Amino acid sequence: MGGHNILDDVFDRFVSNARVFKDREVLRHDYLPDRLPHREEQIRLLGETVTPALKGARSSNIFIYGKTGTGKTAVTKYVLSHLEVKAKQLNAPVRFCYVNCQMAASEYRVFASLCQSVGMAVPFTGLSVGEVFDRLRTGLDAAQIIFIVVLDEVDSLIKTRGDGLLYELTRINETLSKSKVALIGISNDLRLKEFLDPRVFSSLSEEEIVFRPYDASELKSILLERAKSAFCDNALSDCALSLCAALAAAEHGDARRALDLLRVAGEVAERKGAAIVVEEHVRDAEKNIEHNRVIEALQNLTLHSKLVVLSVYHLNRTNVYSAITGEIFDVYNELCSELGVTPLTQRRLSTLVNELDSMGLLNAKVVSMGRYGRTKKIMLELSRTLVRDVFGGDARLGRLVDYEPKCLRKHAS
Repeated sequence: MGGHNILDDVFDRFVSNARVFKDREVLRHDYLPDRLPHREEQIRLLGETVTPALKGARSSNIFIYGKTGTGKTAVTKYVLSHLEVKAKQLNAPVRFCYVNCQMAASEYRVFASLCQSVGMAVPFTGLSVGEVFDRLRTGLDAAQIIFIVVLDEVDSLIKTRGDGLLYELTRINETLSKSKVALIGISNDLRLKEFLDPRVFSSLSEEEIVFRPYDASELKSILLERAKSAFCDNALSDCALSLCAALAAAEHGDARRALDLLRVAGEVAERKGAAIVVEEHVRDAEKNIEHNRVIEALQNLTLHSKLVVLSVYHLNRTNVYSAITGEIFDVYNELCSELGVTPLTQRRLSTLVNELDSMGLLNAKVVSMGRYGRTKKIMLELSRTLVRDVFGGDARLGRLVDYEPKCLRKHAS
């Protein structure tokens, strides 16, 4: 009986509560609004670059870059969907295909998506990349179209797989007789050209568009516009909105982060039964999001980076709070042999430590040891319980969480 009443309370409270959201979907970052404030110039530039397709000409290849949450994907989809509508009216043979390279994760999957959008069936696996590429060429020439290919987050593909795919795509027009291909590459990494063969880079970036981060007042107007359709009237305080904009602007002007903060703040308010979203809800949202970001970052590390984190975790457990690179290497080697994995060299290990430091998972400070030179002191930047929670459930690494490294027994005693 008691349980029944508790639930009745929960449901009644939810139903009778002042509603916070009118439509929370509007605050998701893949929602495409009708207007994209503060990106008029980029919309015009991209529009002018792809327009020749309406007259059956290949448009220039375009390279778009800017940090996450600066509107690159939204602007590209916005311009191309309008181009598609116009092409239908004019009966122009234009088609576009959008591929997120981070999701596709391999050249095969990228080419397979392209094949499907020109009507060529490709099995999920089983062909060589070269074969899939040949099918794409056959399909394109049969279709007789201007094909605009958008490769979003192309930096993630290049860093893991190299630039072979891009090289093939930038050369594809030389072998086509009845169709033309134009590329739009989108990158979150401004240094991408350092990873690319200069020939590939110059052919990919016949035009370049840079997206600068939004400032606080721009973010505020973006949020205001979305909030009108997302929240019920008077359910959002101005100070909460301003705080979301300020927090996101302080990071790097990331609209995606600002929208996430606003959405999660609304959810926090809803759970607490509040009628209005206030600053305190935004502060709670920030803690939630940060916590989830760290968990996600830990889960997505490569095996060796996870082993480095676990090594520091074990050193901290035996009160060696500032482990030195050499000590980490000893524990890391021992964990590798426990798993039967070949360890990396000490030099590669220092690179991993630096990467983990820049992600904010470890803190690596260079300290002077007087006449003994300098060394790095390394500490965990996260709570040990968090590391336990994330790695404890990992099929492969779970047993290493409670493992006691032999090389540390002298410290423990």
